[in-house]
Amino acid sequence: MKHLRERNDEEGVQDSKVIQAVQRMAEIADKRDRVLLNNEEERKVFEEVFDRKTLFVLYSLMNKGAFSYLNGVVSSGKESRVYWGVKNSGENVAVKVYLVASSDFKRRLRYVEGDPRFKKIRRDSRGMAETWARKEFTNLKQAYDAGVRVPKPESFEGNVLVMEFIGDSNGLRAPLLLETEVKKKDYLEIMKSVKTLYSKADLVHADLSEYNVFKYQGKNILFDFGSAVSVNHPSSEEFLKRDIQNINNFFQKRSVRVFEEQKILSHIIKNKGSGSSEAV
Repeated sequence: MKHLRERNDEEGVQDSKVIQAVQRMAEIADKRDRVLLNNEEERKVFEEVFDRKTLFVLYSLMNKGAFSYLNGVVSSGKESRVYWGVKNSGENVAVKVYLVASSDFKRRLRYVEGDPRFKKIRRDSRGMAETWARKEFTNLKQAYDAGVRVPKPESFEGNVLVMEFIGDSNGLRAPLLLETEVKKKDYLEIMKSVKTLYSKADLVHADLSEYNVFKYQGKNILFDFGSAVSVNHPSSEEFLKRDIQNINNFFQKRSVRVFEEQKILSHIIKNKGSGSSEAV
């Protein structure tokens, strides 16, 4: 019993050291991109991102070689924060931490319920964050394997997702579609991706807009796949129609001529599984 107690004490000390080391790394990463942790509110935000269990998940992923350290904040939202991670090899990765404290997940249950791939859902805060990380990894893998231009998913654990970094070697993310000049070829390329996503990956993005497309090295890359649903989801057609509307509205505002929404919708659904490479 004494030996067991001593061993548990040693493990507790080791765990504490691990937590402190990963927390220091996370604080440095946050401070590098913006001056955080200067007041009580900012400290609270930090602790919502890096709770104790999330710090252990990050440590586990580091041990598995998913990344060596975090090097700054790439983007931040209500549901997640994305960090610029670096591997031992020097390769950049995007490390997405889903916020356990976020309330948005429960408001977005409709994107999970009804999806035959996710039948058992934990509805507590951590369970929802972990479901969302697993869901985005699964969606990205299906899309990537089908040949859709998306960030390559690398690994996930708990509420953390690691994927290909889309951007420059200095950690600067690629510009969003919204932030670039666009042409008709961009519109056609994105619509082709929407079609391939539906016909070959059996997915609908369900949250597609000019904010969820990178334009990098002349190519359009779809990202942010947490909301994506199976084509067998009862609302998949509704979501597909909304994706098309969002993209059409954006390009119309940029004076690009677009196709009629209902025709695109019908064409995509009609040609599912046909193997047709015909342009939208």
